[in-house]
Amino acid sequence: MPHHPRIAATLAAAALLGACGAKEDLKPPANQPAPVVPIGANRAPTTEELTTPDAQARPARSDELLKRSEQREPDDFDLPPPG
Repeated sequence: MPHHPRIAATLAAAALLGACGAKEDLKPPANQPAPVVPIGANRAPTTEELTTPDAQARPARSDELLKRSEQREPDDFDLPPPG
């Protein structure tokens, strides 16, 4: 089994690279122009605003239970499968 050391080295390298993520706030690169202000905005959005998902990206969960049963209205397009 000559491939065991190579596989172990590859897995170790992948584990080390996966653990080196940055844990600090995002900052714009040095000596680069500031991002452009979006059309219609008074100022450029902050890092927090850019990384916070809006309501459409993360809709709220509805846990409302069915309070009473209701008869469905007839649906003209609810047809049986052909055949």
